[in-house]
Amino acid sequence: MKHRRPRQSNRAIARAVGSAGALAVALGVGMTPAMAAGKTSDTTTATGFSPDEPEPKTDWAPENDEGPLAQKSVHPEAFSSSRTAASALQLKMPAPTGPNSVGMVGLHLVDSSRTDPYVGGKRELMVSLWYPATATSGHYQAPWMPSISGAHYLNTHGMSPQQVTLATTAGHVLAPVKTSLGKLPVLLYSTGLHSDRAQGTALAQDLASRGYLVVTVDHTHDANEVQFPGNRLELNAMPAGTHSSDTLKVRAADIKFVINKLGTISSGGNPDAGHATLPAGLSGAVDMSRIGMFGWSLGGGAVDTAMQLDKRIAAGADLDGQFFGTAPSKDLDRPFMLFSSGTHNRNNDSSWRTLWSHLKGYKVDIKLKGAAHLSFCDQEWMVPQEAGLLGLSQDQIEQQYGTIDPDRAVQVQRVYLAAFFDQTLRHKHSTLLDGPADKYPEISFVR
Repeated sequence: MKHRRPRQSNRAIARAVGSAGALAVALGVGMTPAMAAGKTSDTTTATGFSPDEPEPKTDWAPENDEGPLAQKSVHPEAFSSSRTAASALQLKMPAPTGPNSVGMVGLHLVDSSRTDPYVGGKRELMVSLWYPATATSGHYQAPWMPSISGAHYLNTHGMSPQQVTLATTAGHVLAPVKTSLGKLPVLLYSTGLHSDRAQGTALAQDLASRGYLVVTVDHTHDANEVQFPGNRLELNAMPAGTHSSDTLKVRAADIKFVINKLGTISSGGNPDAGHATLPAGLSGAVDMSRIGMFGWSLGGGAVDTAMQLDKRIAAGADLDGQFFGTAPSKDLDRPFMLFSSGTHNRNNDSSWRTLWSHLKGYKVDIKLKGAAHLSFCDQEWMVPQEAGLLGLSQDQIEQQYGTIDPDRAVQVQRVYLAAFFDQTLRHKHSTLLDGPADKYPEISFVR
């Protein structure tokens, strides 16, 4: 049976996913860079280590969270290749495991009270909202990344849209919120250094399917690419030598601003700079009394800084991220989870030891055996699919992404993140957090 096309304009659909073209929304394919009126930056990027602190002697964290594949670029002529999307490698992401369908909308937020620390002017952000949805039939499923930023992402990773079609997410654009669930606990996500909010999609859409409103945030000019309405592409413009502690302060301020705008939504307002269409039922679904945050790598480090800045964040989880600045030396009385790869923990990260001693509320420290630093982002499931195209051997993949099976890595992360936030925001005790579980032998507890 054919589904009737939705009664929503192509313009609304495009805006909802961050101004991707309507055709790209429907097909999940990229446009050529020639279609973008984007900006570029000649500024040397930061390493991810803070000059005001000793460089960590670890082998678990890359200097750039885009990962080691971001080493070669494709000549622009490659984008005019005669190879069509029909013959491209179609990436597929793990489906959500919760009982609910997933909706998604992208918003353009402008903070008139702050100056962008990297390029000047008003601070602008793009965020994606993921939520449990109903009546999804006829609502397009959003691509993993908007068209033009997706093309740039592939280019910097040595591929092109003619070679690879980025995955389609489970997020049905502008599908109505499942209001029968009542107000939804909110989770904010901050990604790795020079990474994109898309890198947390597998986790975000799964948490949404379990009944959370998840907001993934792009930190503009820190991220490698952010696509804004009007096909405007903003690239990494972070000056060389930027202190990681300062970067975390910027990110924390971004998060506080986003929480404020969620408050606007909950009050019936529309914070989108262009007043883009919001999903039906969204204003009544934002629970401002139950807010949590999680992040990967530098985004994980941002969780503590954001919690120190904004007491509305009631629980936080760090996915393998180092801490910088003074935040970890300050007492924190709210629940916190440290979730590390197999080669990183309090035994080789002094910032984790410092934070642990200052956590005065509920705390848990778990380690994922066989996982590497990059196992906690969407590259974990993407790169094995791209290995043949990139000429990567299994040994090379395991060096950067660990020995754990990619699907298993995603599954375990989903289960334990949900258990933590279910316990701390929904007050549903999970025995998984009490100690080792036979069902998940990859998880060990650091006592």
